[in-house]
Amino acid sequence: MKRTRDETVGEGKDEKNKRKMEIVWQTPAHPAQKQDFIFHNGKRHVRPYYFEFVSHVNKRWEGKTIVDLFAQEFRGRSRDYYESAVKCGRIQVDGENVPVSYIVKRCQKISHFLHRHEPPVMAWDVDILQNEPDVLTVCKPASVPVHPCGQYRKNTVLGILQAEYGLAPLYPIHRLDRLVSGLLIMAKNPAKADIFRQHIEAGLLQKQYVAKVAGVFPEGEQVVDANVDYNAREGRSTAEVGISNGDTTLKGKAACTKFTRISTDGTHSIVLCEPITGRTHQIRVHLQFTGHPIANDMLYLSDNVVDRSTLGTTADRAAALSGSSPETSCENHNEEYKYCSEDFIIDPMCTHCPSLAPNGYDGHEEGLWLHCVRYSGPEWVYECPYPDWASVS
Repeated sequence: MKRTRDETVGEGKDEKNKRKMEIVWQTPAHPAQKQDFIFHNGKRHVRPYYFEFVSHVNKRWEGKTIVDLFAQEFRGRSRDYYESAVKCGRIQVDGENVPVSYIVKRCQKISHFLHRHEPPVMAWDVDILQNEPDVLTVCKPASVPVHPCGQYRKNTVLGILQAEYGLAPLYPIHRLDRLVSGLLIMAKNPAKADIFRQHIEAGLLQKQYVAKVAGVFPEGEQVVDANVDYNAREGRSTAEVGISNGDTTLKGKAACTKFTRISTDGTHSIVLCEPITGRTHQIRVHLQFTGHPIANDMLYLSDNVVDRSTLGTTADRAAALSGSSPETSCENHNEEYKYCSEDFIIDPMCTHCPSLAPNGYDGHEEGLWLHCVRYSGPEWVYECPYPDWASVS
């Protein structure tokens, strides 16, 4: 969608400080393209682009001024920025410019036009394993989210497959956390996706992962049957066992995982993980429960994890920062990028330019030593090769 609008650049209001800008505002309907990516220092970046974020006024928001709404609900930018954005039309209500004192009403459409900078991911390929008429399987690299979420839209498995192979639409039939690698199965049409959904709901799937854990994992099959309670505020789960009675109730949801040691070198062990249920961070927290957490999983390896809210980042990144050495935590891969006008045009209102990555990105993108290797169901099975780290002598 092309829009030409007057935008004030700088503090002054004279005509010399105004310019006409023809901007293509992208929406979720715009597909990712191969030229959207920049590879730098082992990372896959996305060229910053103009994007329209849309929300609707809910009960909590109604009655606030448009500036108060953004300053209180979206604290990643300053109040001065939001005032400027309203004045120049970067923030609109129902498609129209409004004054900074405008009071929003329930269900109104709020548009925020931004110069969007996505966080980078590791520059590993999304390798296609099997390309069937109704099913596509790939080996998902760690650090890449499966589908658009949060700050990620193009830097996702779905975005990369669409940009590099023209494969769309695709329907992921199971989830893999961003830091987890391995087998990802996608249906190519809703009918096939529904068949997989029925198998999942009927409990007919068998799942296998491999993990590299700390210490010598016990021999023989180990079964962890412990509730998993996910705390969204902290971004992490806890495991709890016991018997519910009239006075106490176990938190979380029932969860069970089977573990079998494959090999060990006395320092680390490679463990086959077979989750019977599918709770958030289930394998990670159940391995912690055994006393053998994933060996590079800072979120569950240490009890001394800085609250992510104090760092303004994800729980995993907060954990990585709190568990790293001072030298490592001072690394800022974003500073290594030197702006080049051929990569993208600096937007005068953007709070991230001239950086390529967004503000607050800390550069910690190491994937977990947790890898999905096999999914099977009624009369079907899909597999993925083991990663390089899944061997100990």
